[in-house]
This record gives sequence, C-alpha cells and structure tokens, in this order.
Amino acid sequence: MTGKALGGAAFAFVVLLAGFFFVVPAAVERRMNGTRVRPPYAPSARALALHQKLFVADLHADSLLWGRDLLGRGRGHVDVPRLIEGGVAVQAFTVVSKSPRGLNLERNDDQSDDVTLLALAQGWPPKTWSSLKERAAYQARRLHRTAQLSGGRLVLLWTKKDLEDYVLRREHDTKVTAGFLGIEGAQVLEGRIENVEVLEKAGYRMVGLVHFFDNELGGSAHGVNKGGLTPFGREVVKQLESRGMLVDLAHASPRTIDDVLDIASRPVVVSHTGVRGTCDNVRNLDDQHLARIARTGGVVGIGYWDTAVCGTDARAIARAIKHAAAVAGAPHVALGSDFDGAVTVPFDTTGLPLLVDALLAEGFGEEDIGRIMGGNVLRVLRGSLP
Repeated sequence: MTGKALGGAAFAFVVLLAGFFFVVPAAVERRMNGTRVRPPYAPSARALALHQKLFVADLHADSLLWGRDLLGRGRGHVDVPRLIEGGVAVQAFTVVSKSPRGLNLERNDDQSDDVTLLALAQGWPPKTWSSLKERAAYQARRLHRTAQLSGGRLVLLWTKKDLEDYVLRREHDTKVTAGFLGIEGAQVLEGRIENVEVLEKAGYRMVGLVHFFDNELGGSAHGVNKGGLTPFGREVVKQLESRGMLVDLAHASPRTIDDVLDIASRPVVVSHTGVRGTCDNVRNLDDQHLARIARTGGVVGIGYWDTAVCGTDARAIARAIKHAAAVAGAPHVALGSDFDGAVTVPFDTTGLPLLVDALLAEGFGEEDIGRIMGGNVLRVLRGSLP
C-alpha cells in the first residue's frame, strides 16, 4: 500500500473512531432522553411567581452517565445553565454503573451490561471497563471537575456546613445551583464493606442499594429472585447511617424495602418512583410502604416518566404527588425526576413552573408546594449530612 493510501486509511480510521467516541453517544442520548414539549415553556403568572420564591430540590438525575459538558446548555434534560434557569437549588447527580441488556420491569439478571459499551464509546479510563467501583469514582471526579470549572455556579454539598453556607448564599444569589452525589445500585461496592468509606470520601451522600438486578445487598423489584436484604446489605445499611449517607430504596424489591425499614434508625429516601395508587406496576410504591417510609422521617421522590405516573404531562405527576401526600403526608413527598435516565418526560428542568401550575390545579396550598418542591429534601439533608 502506498504512503498516500496508508494516509487515507489512517484518516478514515480516525474519522470512524471519532464517530464512535462522539457521534454515537450523542445520538443514543438524543433518542433516549427526550422531552414531549420543547422549551420555552409557558406557565401561569401565579405559578412562575411562586416558583421564583421556592427552594427547589430534585433527588434524581443520571446526567453524569452521558459524557456531556454540563457547564454548557446541551441535549438531554439537565445541565448547569438550565438548572439555574429552572430555579433548581439542589440537584442530586445519581451515578449508574451497570445496566442489563434488554432492560425490563419484570426480570433482569446481571449477566450483561450496556454501560460497558457506553464507557468504551465515551472514552472512559480503562480501569472503568471492568470495575464498577472505578466507574463510580470516575463519574464522581467528573462532577468535581465540573464544579471546579463552573466559576462558582455549581456548588457541591459534602457537609452540613457546605449546605448552610450555600443556603445563606442563595438568599442573595439565585444564579447558582448545588449538587450532591448519589449511587444507583450498591454493586459498586464490589462486595467489600470497606468500599463504603471509599464512596464517602469520593463525595457520595446517597446510596441506592439495588438497581435493575439483584446484587450482593438484596433483591431488586426487577431482578430474578426479588429477595430481601442480605447480611452484607444489613451491614452496609448500618455503615451508611453511621456515616450520614442516605439509604435510597428506589428499585428495591418489596422484601428489601421491608427489611431495610425494619432496621432503619434514620430517615430513608426513595429517590425516584411512582405510586401504585395512581399507576399500578412493580416499579411503584404501595400505600403501606409510603406510610412506613414517612414514619422514618424520610421522603419519596416522585418521578416524571410514564411508567411512574401513567401519564405524559405535569398533571399526571401532580396526581401522583397528591396521592403520596394523602398517604404519607406532604412533609414526606419530594421531586425525583429521573432526568437523563433514559426516559421521555414532559419537560426539561427549565419547565418546573409547569409542575407548580399542576400542583395548584390539584388544590395544594403554597406551603405544601414549598415542602414538596424542595423544602422536604432540605430538611432531610440538614438532618443527615455529616
């Protein structure tokens, strides 16, 4: 082959490689993280005025999975400019480490993983290709780096002092947002209790025990066996509570939920879910679990996607919130969007005033709306952060 031909082949390879690393992940995300209505949105004047006074917090967004620069306005549902525009005071950035192929609500094993392909396509470090713990560490570093480069627009919450300093700052400066790290599935511990401390030092402050498959800690609502909390899971729950890290029961099987609630000594959260009272499927919480989670002092984050709320607009979300509040009490209901979680939702994070409108239409008063939109999460963080 001539030098010219070799050069042409090399150029073609580079183009193909660039397409794999940059074009394919972006195309996948555009297909998977959609909105039913594109911004700008048109809430009522009353909802917009109320929203501007609220401390808004969202317990779940998977934005770190997709490799986007979160400092620029881009695709998907969440980035720093849109969080600020949407008046979001606190966003939980929840890390996905593994996702079975052929994902479904009913039965998934742990023998396959689409995140490996995504990690390769996005050029994640080689350590992440085979280690779930390294995937958690890498995504945490990405959020830390984003905050460092944000010019103060994104504040990370590690401690109570961080939170209180930020709350004071936000009283005078709403052109800022804050985030904290959560894990979606504690398989990242790789079966070692000492890795709880590794997560803590990396900045994680909320840990979902399971995701879409059963793991060493317990059963998933979507797993094969759907069992309860294991002895290792019990040990992890105790460690999390002792370190001021929230236990997240999203995706947990009913038996795992019961087992955790039997031993919990601090508030428990469900970062993103629906309720069976308005949308009856295995993904969502029944009334008994809503009431038991409330008794721990915790909160339930209501999601925005169709499987969570059996609807495609803000009113469906508000109906689910209304049912949860009727059972658990308004002080125990929160937002858990699942933004950027491979879901199609009614609006991106700039559309949150539409949800305020829907809550007003469902008969909620301004005090309860303030609690649900973020006040309850603020209370739980104040009581849990180290």
